[in-house]
Amino acid sequence: MISDENNSKKCRVFLSAAETSGDRLCAKLISVLKQKNPDIEFVGLGGENMARAGCEIIVNTTQKAAMHYKALLKIFFFLKVFKKARRYFENNKVDLVIVCDSPAFNFHIAKAAAKSNVKTMFYVAPQLWAWAPWRIRKLKRLCTAPLAALLPFEPEWFGSRGVDCRFVGNPLLEEIETSKIKPKDYRGFSIASAHIALMPGSRPAEIKTLWPAMQQMARRLKARHPGIKFTAVAADENVLKTLKKTELKILRCNYATDAVFDTAKKVDLALVASGSATLQVAAAACPMAIVYQSNKFLWETIGKRLVKIPHLSLVNILAGKGLVPEFMPYFTSVSPIVEACEKLLNDTEAMKKLSTELNTLLQPFNNTNAAEAVADMAISAISETNK
Repeated sequence: MISDENNSKKCRVFLSAAETSGDRLCAKLISVLKQKNPDIEFVGLGGENMARAGCEIIVNTTQKAAMHYKALLKIFFFLKVFKKARRYFENNKVDLVIVCDSPAFNFHIAKAAAKSNVKTMFYVAPQLWAWAPWRIRKLKRLCTAPLAALLPFEPEWFGSRGVDCRFVGNPLLEEIETSKIKPKDYRGFSIASAHIALMPGSRPAEIKTLWPAMQQMARRLKARHPGIKFTAVAADENVLKTLKKTELKILRCNYATDAVFDTAKKVDLALVASGSATLQVAAAACPMAIVYQSNKFLWETIGKRLVKIPHLSLVNILAGKGLVPEFMPYFTSVSPIVEACEKLLNDTEAMKKLSTELNTLLQPFNNTNAAEAVADMAISAISETNK
């Protein structure tokens, strides 16, 4: 690779996203940065969204995205990616590196940038407050520009540990006018005609473990209350095909694609895979039960020793209490989840109270624009670098 360190006059930002969600965040950020400074060049690791936004992709990392132990199957691919990133930093002028989410992957990219003395910004604060808080020392070494946080309590947590952290909002909630959403009324509601959403997530591992389980939960509820209706939400067309292919026909599910918030507005209760979708459901003031399946042996031997907080779902973390039923993790029996849902559906007052509390939970996210805020932070970091 030919070095352009002495020849490039333009400012260059290197972005790194390992999953489709990060690819989308970076794409939006690139568009905003272009508006603020047309002279910035963009290069990095990501996918089609970043490429369409105008980023030169040196490796498409989103096609190989993996979670937890499955990443081991692709370890050689990722090692090559890390090596390529190191070489790029060594041979090219980079004014700022922005790593987006996926901390297990992006800590390596930030480390490579640090070796070449390139300032690095983390867009989406790693959830060290939930597990592995000792990694704060590594973050302090590698995050050399302000940390962009999507949750309002994070600046205080990271700031008290010596990391400059700023709340920027959450892109998933920016297009939702939460101030116009009212709590669900449940006037005349009966469990006999309840409408329930099934939201099994987007990643293959989530679909594999949660979709069959959610269908079993739905089947049990329908056996007791034949009039219950179900709408399953697929993240995209590929997920939709998977859900339909493996559907229990007895449920007669309706389907919606990429419509978490819109579906949550229409239903009485949602069964949701743990993750960002829970915030969209909360924004719709929709009562929910949150689930995540795990390996019991790994949880007992390792998982619960790493977790340092009483609640694991984003909704309950933001509430600071067990606002909604969460089963994280659950193992083989769906019975406790079914019972929790039925208990809630049989208590109209509890449903109304929960809807009201969810309606106020996300007020800190009102009038925020993450891409705008992060773009301003990035431009400020670049200016300080080039003084």
